Amino acid sequence: MHPSAATLTGGTDPPRRGPAKKRGNYNCGRCGLPKKGHICSSSPAAALPPRSDHRLRRALSFDEEEAEVTTPLPEAAGMELTEEDEEEEMVEVGGGLALPESCLAKVLRRLSLKELMGSALVCRGWRECVRRVWISADEIRVRVSQIGFVGSVLHKCANLARLSLIMESDADSTVLACVAFACPNLECLEISLTKNAVNRITGDELGRFVAEKRSLSVLKVSGCSNLGFLNISSASLSTLWLSDLYCISRMALHCPNLKELSLSFIQKTNDSTDLVNMMDSLGRGCPSLRNIHIASALLCNDAVRALSDANIRGLRMLSLILGSRITDASVASIIACYTNLELLDLSGSSITDNGVGMICNALPRTLSTLRLALCPNITSSGIQFATAQLPLLTLMDCGMSICDSSCDDQHPQDSMIDIDEEASESRRYQRFLAKKPNSMHQKLLIKHECLKKISLWGCSGLDALYLNCPKLVELNLNSCTNLHPERLLLQCPNLGNVHASGCQDMLIGAIRNQVLNEFTAVENQFSLKRLADGSKRVQLPRFPPQVLYEDEKRKRIRPTQCTLHLK
Repeated sequence: MHPSAATLTGGTDPPRRGPAKKRGNYNCGRCGLPKKGHICSSSPAAALPPRSDHRLRRALSFDEEEAEVTTPLPEAAGMELTEEDEEEEMVEVGGGLALPESCLAKVLRRLSLKELMGSALVCRGWRECVRRVWISADEIRVRVSQIGFVGSVLHKCANLARLSLIMESDADSTVLACVAFACPNLECLEISLTKNAVNRITGDELGRFVAEKRSLSVLKVSGCSNLGFLNISSASLSTLWLSDLYCISRMALHCPNLKELSLSFIQKTNDSTDLVNMMDSLGRGCPSLRNIHIASALLCNDAVRALSDANIRGLRMLSLILGSRITDASVASIIACYTNLELLDLSGSSITDNGVGMICNALPRTLSTLRLALCPNITSSGIQFATAQLPLLTLMDCGMSICDSSCDDQHPQDSMIDIDEEASESRRYQRFLAKKPNSMHQKLLIKHECLKKISLWGCSGLDALYLNCPKLVELNLNSCTNLHPERLLLQCPNLGNVHASGCQDMLIGAIRNQVLNEFTAVENQFSLKRLADGSKRVQLPRFPPQVLYEDEKRKRIRPTQCTLHLK
């Protein structure tokens, strides 16, 4: 018989497969024997139908195979691999080598968007693997120079939940339309601008986008100088950040589940925004607010009083910065309505030590973060009183509040570490602080059990500093030009970072010696004792046994490596 005829008519051999047929493992995944003519005895399920029947059903199962290709990877869906996934397809990677499809997908996830799109052109196996990567992606961060490129990427990501766009070109309504069409399940959107990009999105376009995206919960947009007005209504929005606002004629927020609101305005003298009406509307449209941050030079006592009258009961964090017209009267309005504040930031205000005293008397059991930077009417006495009366305080920032008016070479923009104000705002307040009549140097003594971060940047009027804070991990002394090295005492065994840019060389040397001596004291506190002749001997413990003493010693002798930052 002719060989070809035997191949076609024989019932034992499977028909030849076309070149497009996917090939898996030739051995059984359960017992390891060859699959050809094999019925696995370890499998309780029924035997598969003959290959010929499966071949005939190929035209009917084509749609099923396509749906199977677009299924997300098991790890992306948060599931564990089952026994059926053990026989996954092997994809050639070159050089006669092959990898499982899941392993190749993990490698492809580390590529950039352009590299990932290029990988899909290698072969069919890579294209299918890249397709799975697109589908399983839930977060993308991309720099946008052409909006068409973003559109070609986003329509492939059906499950995208978080998107961050860094605009290198101008942003307009086309960006919002592209995102709204390609990402139906988007939960978080962040749009930021590079140096030369401009945001041309209007308030009407932004409000329409938020109303259409019913699953959107986080929205952060920068460069919002062309909004004109705000009319945002959403039942799902929980976080709203808008920066670089300018001349907002009207604001209407109807977001019952909004938890965090941040509004930052451009510092210009001709800004016509009515902050009083804006504050008054927050209580009616956003009753669930917990965190409020507003940065504007138009902040005044009337605006703060309107915010207090809004009576937002769940408010925990309040930040009103750069309002030079905020006085102690505003402090009285705040503490009368909001007695559970955990964070209070009044940087750039005109409050005095009396206002600090009111804060300490009203919030001793809740306040953990107090920021009073750029407040020229606050002295070291008010700062010491705050640290003594607030036992839960963990962060204290009073940068450029204790200043010497005779220092004209201050550059606060070089001294700011972990502070929210921009360099332009610091330069504006530098001119304001230069008018301060009091130039007498002051001393500061802080003893606190919970403080972890203290910022004294730009305190050129500080002459002596004593810190006894066991949990302090970060100290900022940038541009403390008049701090005397012999009047510096740091008793902070856990200090990890000290910022001393712009300080004198002798002060930097004193800081190094203080930190090293502190660590030496921790090591020798329990084991050594110096005698009158200068020699040392081991001092044995009285009560605990020797084994317990070794354990205690092993825990204590772990000095933190302190880093001194000079740039």
